[in-house]
Amino acid sequence: MPCWFEGPLAAFDTETTGVDVEGDRIVSAALVVQDAAGGRPRTTRWLVNPGIPVPAGATEIHGLTDLHLQHNGRWPAPVVAEIAKALAEQCAAGRPLVVMNAPFDLTLLDRELRRHRASSLGQYLGESPLRVLDPRVLDKHLDRYRKGHRTLTDLCGQYEVRLEGAHDAAADALASLELIRAIGRRFAGRLERLTPGELHTLQTTWHAAQARGLQAWFTRQGTPEAVDPSWPLRPELSAVA
Repeated sequence: MPCWFEGPLAAFDTETTGVDVEGDRIVSAALVVQDAAGGRPRTTRWLVNPGIPVPAGATEIHGLTDLHLQHNGRWPAPVVAEIAKALAEQCAAGRPLVVMNAPFDLTLLDRELRRHRASSLGQYLGESPLRVLDPRVLDKHLDRYRKGHRTLTDLCGQYEVRLEGAHDAAADALASLELIRAIGRRFAGRLERLTPGELHTLQTTWHAAQARGLQAWFTRQGTPEAVDPSWPLRPELSAVA
């Protein structure tokens, strides 16, 4: 039986109006499903009219303008429900879900569901277990002393994964999926005996440790920035309060 990193995987990515998971909005999203390594990926794309202006800085990154989204995007409420249902279907089928920097994309989707559907990502998932594989968390744990940045572009270069059209949700999702396979192969001796469910649990601990380390660095630098240790989904602010 093939190792999990050679088997079925799904990958999810978003493009947004900014980096604030509590206030920014999804403008595009993609889900890529591949039944086995080397298999033909199946891609579902969504384009959203967020209902708020898209900052120029965000447009410079993903290329989606207000005018384009107004003419071609759909209203958020039905779209975020479709996305949540699609992710729930993958989880119910037992496919691990690859999400680069999962606390951003999954939390933002959760907040969009709360905003437009008076619901949450957890409600859509129901009893289906969420098994997330986050290339950023895995790489930082498995190769922790390597210097340099760990963006998707950086990691694709490090693991020799092809990334065409960066900052397109579908392109980024596919690259993240192939990146997970590449990480799995490079560190097979440490990963092949773990199930995706076990890795999900371990990443919760690894991310929290990584967050504490980054927070300590910010403190030493005198930077008043808080690092959330939650993974793969940040708790709702009202729940934290």
